[in-house]
Amino acid sequence: MVIASVVDIYKTYTKPGSDVAVHALRGVSIDFTEGQSVAICGQSGSGKSTLMNLLGCLDRPTSGQYILGDKDVSQMPDDDLSDIRGQRIGFVFQNFNLIAQLSVLENLEVPLFYQGIPPRDRRERAERVAEAVGLADRAHHRPSELSGGQQQRAAIARSLINDPLILLADEPTGNLDSATGEAILELFDHLRDDGKTILIVTHDPSVAARCDRVISLRDGMVLSDTRNERPKPVARKKEAALL
Repeated sequence: MVIASVVDIYKTYTKPGSDVAVHALRGVSIDFTEGQSVAICGQSGSGKSTLMNLLGCLDRPTSGQYILGDKDVSQMPDDDLSDIRGQRIGFVFQNFNLIAQLSVLENLEVPLFYQGIPPRDRRERAERVAEAVGLADRAHHRPSELSGGQQQRAAIARSLINDPLILLADEPTGNLDSATGEAILELFDHLRDDGKTILIVTHDPSVAARCDRVISLRDGMVLSDTRNERPKPVARKKEAALL
């Protein structure tokens, strides 16, 4: 099932202090299906960051459509886009972006607070998701007391807390050593096998090769859209399963 689509998307910027137009995206059309991991690749200036900003409802296209679930979000006003980001999109960043003063559970509860979820329900959901990513025994620790891999697991848990339609991950293993990065990619595999749609911006060919699909951009256009042979689901520990 198609979970998100961009249809003939264009994005044009004007350089500050000049009349020079930058054509960041030029007629991009892509469908994203449920339960699929997709790598978005390209050199600097290819348009991949612009595409991710549009997919994350952080920006709007100059023209074209972005259908997320059953809604055209292309030209929604800011308040509506904010609601969409909170309810339908999960973000995972290279630098984790956890709040240093809060515990893991408290970090997970932040998106739920802004959705108006009652405190008891927030805590119960945060505990379930922390367990799902293997952090039950670290749930009351602050980010400074966690390893890099544990911080990224916490960030992934936070992205899952509202059961979003899609996860957007920007170089999610970029600050991790190879062994820890492998563990995070295994977690993404499990989430994908449980039906999550995961879009990963990456420069790492090994990360791209792990995804079901690799979309390469160049000069704001789709250069290639290839499919990898999907790995068989990996047997997982109970705590790594998505609840």
